[in-house]
Amino acid sequence: MQLLTLKGRIIVEGHCTAEALVSLKPISFLGGVNPANGRIIEKNHDLYGKCIKDKVLCFPHGHGSTVGSYVLYALTKKNLAPKAIINQKADPVVAVGAIIADIPMVDQIDIKCIKSHDTVEVDAYTGVVKILERKKEP
Repeated sequence: MQLLTLKGRIIVEGHCTAEALVSLKPISFLGGVNPANGRIIEKNHDLYGKCIKDKVLCFPHGHGSTVGSYVLYALTKKNLAPKAIINQKADPVVAVGAIIADIPMVDQIDIKCIKSHDTVEVDAYTGVVKILERKKEP
């Protein structure tokens, strides 16, 4: 049973179920995420200090250098990448990173409907995102 079903646009096909990590701020993978440990290091970011590893990473869109695509790929090679990415509006840097890293990605989703720690199923073959369980922050 799911609590909520959202329909978006497929960017990179794939499927996963994992805990959501949600930000209402854009993320820059170059300079905003530590490629050595997968933690958000951008000062004043609402996810500062949080690890993106194995999460469904939800944020409005990316920003910053095109090298951010490679950082996302490098995170995958070190097993530090998110399980999936959900954006409101995909941008080329994050989309290319998700493509080369083979991370399922969907956009055109209202990320305000998803809360950090929710259990989320991402079906990036159909563009469907389901919130399966709501959890309170630990």
